[in-house]
Amino acid sequence: MGSSDRLFNRVRTIHEILGGSLVADVMLWRQKNLTVGILVITLASWLVFEISGYTLLTLSSSVFLLLFTILFLWAKSAAILNRPAPPLPHLYLSEEKVNEVATFIRDHVNIVLSVSEDIAFGRDSRMYVKVALSLLVISIIGSLTDFFTLCYTSLVLLLTVPALYERYENNIDTYAQLGYKKMQRLYVRLDEECITKIYKWILETKKLS
Repeated sequence: MGSSDRLFNRVRTIHEILGGSLVADVMLWRQKNLTVGILVITLASWLVFEISGYTLLTLSSSVFLLLFTILFLWAKSAAILNRPAPPLPHLYLSEEKVNEVATFIRDHVNIVLSVSEDIAFGRDSRMYVKVALSLLVISIIGSLTDFFTLCYTSLVLLLTVPALYERYENNIDTYAQLGYKKMQRLYVRLDEECITKIYKWILETKKLS
């Protein structure tokens, strides 16, 4: 398939877009055992929350309490019986890692703040429509399901949709391009007939007030 025939005229493959690392291999089922293991563990966790009624806080506390108790008793008994201590790595968070995480968070927060400012001052009507539609979708989904079910469903989609897309890429790109062109025409029409008129009306109202 030529690059002009691909969705958004992309040149890179799906594996390259996803980073080309282990994460991409897992999402595209090139590490099948690992992918299946993640799905099974996630399903088991979801069932635990749904059936037992545990919350994330109570389950996490119980798991850590059990883990620390086992390690504590192991270390004490090892010292008494002259046995090896628990094989734990040195737990230390370097300043370099902290700075990297802080920089990553700061950059993304600044992007969100910049977009929010543009929307608040009416500079980007297209971004407003995108954000409004996204928040509306999130609100609708949130009213239909709980947080853990949403996380499980999202993970299942992440581990199935990219793999299916890679397998049926040609057919999906063809239909997606047709749909994308129709959505573009619909948005241009909506922008001309509604959003632009509303924006002008707001500006005129401010001038009169």
